[in-house]
Amino acid sequence: MKKLNGKPLMNYPCSWGYKVIGEDDTGLRAAIAAIMQDVPHRVTPSNRSASGKYICLDVDTLVISEDQRLTIYEGLRGHPAVKIVL
Repeated sequence: MKKLNGKPLMNYPCSWGYKVIGEDDTGLRAAIAAIMQDVPHRVTPSNRSASGKYICLDVDTLVISEDQRLTIYEGLRGHPAVKIVL
């Protein structure tokens, strides 16, 4: 993999996936919709903790720039319904 200044060199646009973890499926889906707005994306269920307290949803989209990729990440990370974004 090629790197630039220690970061992987990415060519945009490219497919990108986020793993969004929280406690409530409806709340997570609302958070994703609020952050993604008009950006085409697909949400699919991923995992659930053994206790059932946490769920994970995969969000797949096409990002057109690093700024957009990071803006989406920061938006998801800052939403109160979201515990973790990977």
